[in-house]
Amino acid sequence: MNTTENTTRTHTIDAAGKRLGTVATEAATALMGKDQATYTRHIMEDVLVEITNASKLDIPDKKKGEIYQSYSGYPGGRKEETLEHLGERLGYSEVVRRTVRGMLPKNKHQKPLMKQLIVTE
Repeated sequence: MNTTENTTRTHTIDAAGKRLGTVATEAATALMGKDQATYTRHIMEDVLVEITNASKLDIPDKKKGEIYQSYSGYPGGRKEETLEHLGERLGYSEVVRRTVRGMLPKNKHQKPLMKQLIVTE
């Protein structure tokens, strides 16, 4: 018998009081499926990762000066801003999203995996 059932796992992470790297590592590991015994590199895991309380992250003063940069591809198109400024401008959910994106493999699975990440302030 061929039955289709919803097998999407939900992994919830509470970021209140935790460090940014710890939360991002846990989210990236769950998104890739490395926390499961059935992990296979070329198969995307069907998991939804929710990160709550992103604005309550424990970020030390030294890390608030860390530089996030983007490049448009044009000469002189490099833009730099600090973690603290990015958090104020776009919210700390964007800081978490960019950090998790940097921990995912740079292949065709990266965009679909990022769509499975939900970050709330």
